[in-house]
Amino acid sequence: MGWIITILVGALCGWLASIIMKTDGQQGAIANILIGIVGSLLAQWIFGSLLGVGGSVAGNGFSFWSIVWGVIGSVILIAILKALRVLR
Repeated sequence: MGWIITILVGALCGWLASIIMKTDGQQGAIANILIGIVGSLLAQWIFGSLLGVGGSVAGNGFSFWSIVWGVIGSVILIAILKALRVLR
């Protein structure tokens, strides 16, 4: 059941981040899921481990704050991918 929640939260975070960064038209469902999951892990690492801010909530199931941190991490990931010209 944990994998299903991870995929659903990843899809939601990736989709919201792609709308914020205006890359929704070029990403599919699989890309949204992957960006959401990797973005949540990125937020947990940057904000939780390095900065000691609320990022420890990221990636810990389905809650409001895990979605917020997941979207923030996904936006950072999309910005990095745009800088590397993987996404336009």
